[in-house]
Amino acid sequence: MAKRSTTKPKPKAKAKPQAETAPRLSLRKRLRRKFWRAVVIAVLVVVGAVLLGRIVNPPTTAYMFSEGRRLGGVDHQWVPMRGIAPVMARAVVAAEDANFCQHWGFDVRAIRLAIAEGSSRGASTLSQQTVKNVYLWHGRTWVRKALEAGITPLVEMLWPKRRILEVYLNVAEFDEGVFGVEAAAQHYFGVGPEALTERQASQLAAVLPAPKDRSASRPTAYLQKRAAQIRSGAATIRADGRADCFES
Repeated sequence: MAKRSTTKPKPKAKAKPQAETAPRLSLRKRLRRKFWRAVVIAVLVVVGAVLLGRIVNPPTTAYMFSEGRRLGGVDHQWVPMRGIAPVMARAVVAAEDANFCQHWGFDVRAIRLAIAEGSSRGASTLSQQTVKNVYLWHGRTWVRKALEAGITPLVEMLWPKRRILEVYLNVAEFDEGVFGVEAAAQHYFGVGPEALTERQASQLAAVLPAPKDRSASRPTAYLQKRAAQIRSGAATIRADGRADCFES
């Protein structure tokens, strides 16, 4: 009789978990695709909003809306740039961003000076303030600062300087519940923005850093001194060509 083989069969090798690995890789790819799709959509929305802002006047802003709810309404009326006295435009630029016509949205020199002095005041350009007022919200969070830093060059690229200044003058706060130069001129001096004098314009520009605490029609000694400095600065930027980008 033939002997039975006593060799034990070799155990089968365990199959590699391909069935588990493949779905995991597929899930990662799907998540990655969704992420980049969301990024592209967000960028397109921002670009579209900025392009729209070049030709469409913003009816309100997030801050204006919140103040309207808090106060029961705000005083605001849009006025085109041609309806604003040139002395007002020059006063605001002299007060807030003297190099407005020379930078691409960020004044590096002013930023360095502010850091050296340990202050953030004076580092924010009119372009940055316009982006904050129109597209974002007030506050000092890093998220808002990052968004502001991303949108500002886009606005500089797609809007003329004159348009940036026009929008700023129409959405800036000049007193509690008073937004824009039209409402401010009527509120403080009883005239339209086209009739503002050099002194009135400088006093309006002087209240911008702290509109709830300062009055253009009842200026303190400090405000009068600041307004005089603004008038001098406005004359300087007119003489040296730093007002050409919004007056031409």
